[in-house]
Amino acid sequence: MKEMAKPGAMATALGFDPEAVLVRDPGVLLDPRFLAALRAELENDMGPEEAANTLLQIGFLHGLRDAARVVGSTLEGPPQAAPLMLPSPLAIRFRTNPHAQPQGAIELHGCWPERTEAAAQLALSDSSTLGGCSLSTGYTSGWLSGILDANIVALETTCSAAGDDACCFVAREAEVWRAAQHGRGTAVLEALPFAAMRDLVAERMEPPAPAAGLGSKEPVIHIWGPVMVIPYSSPDEALMAIDLIGRDPGAADVSVIVIDLTGAVIDEAFGAATLEQIVESTENWGAEAIFAGVSPLSEGVVAGLERQPLVQHKDLDAAIAAAFQIAQSQRQLL
Repeated sequence: MKEMAKPGAMATALGFDPEAVLVRDPGVLLDPRFLAALRAELENDMGPEEAANTLLQIGFLHGLRDAARVVGSTLEGPPQAAPLMLPSPLAIRFRTNPHAQPQGAIELHGCWPERTEAAAQLALSDSSTLGGCSLSTGYTSGWLSGILDANIVALETTCSAAGDDACCFVAREAEVWRAAQHGRGTAVLEALPFAAMRDLVAERMEPPAPAAGLGSKEPVIHIWGPVMVIPYSSPDEALMAIDLIGRDPGAADVSVIVIDLTGAVIDEAFGAATLEQIVESTENWGAEAIFAGVSPLSEGVVAGLERQPLVQHKDLDAAIAAAFQIAQSQRQLL
């Protein structure tokens, strides 16, 4: 896995684990509000060029993973249409070029009709457009690489964030870009270690063996720069997590904590007291608390808390997007 050293270094600078991004659905990365805040945070911490590369890598991993799922379901199910007709979570329109060179090489021209990432860039008045639609480029590269079982690199040719009418791209095999000594294509190739990323996706696609006494799924705490997500697996574990992380100097930059209550039923006694203590501890730490995934059975208890979180969202993805927006606003006020 030595090829992953460069992507890992970039992500670590932000506090973003490129493996952890595979744990969640990529839908959150297709939300313009979330993308705008995430891109601003990346550019602030890394600079525009490394931020673009990190988004490229994140997108590639998601695209490759989604393609692997589609290919797997196609092989296991009844015959379907040609793979290129299968939809991806990111809206993509493309056509093949029968005159691609060298003869027989894969070449696709297309666009992203929803222009989600461009909208996110335009939402940031101080954001550089150097990276273009890096996440969409990475996702498309990963998706096509997985569907076509080849190393494919997509490069954006026009971007609506830069004033063009549409966000369009051309996708070619890695060796074609390399043989042409294409400057931008070569730079993207350096940021995409195909073999290592395929290994990583294959590893993540395999269901992990359950740990003793923990069941089939173990809650994981994620830290993305100024945003932390803590799963509420139990009152004791949530309080312990807040306490331990509050003592960790490495978490000093966290300013918004999302408490994921998905699947939890909060009782009026110990559960309610625990949530109030979490909010109090978070505020004492100098951060803001957000609740996500409050179930209908817990809504009454949460509404009656004396110490309320700053924001509540039923959807975890929306809570994470809001957390990045709050963190960005905090930074602008400093």
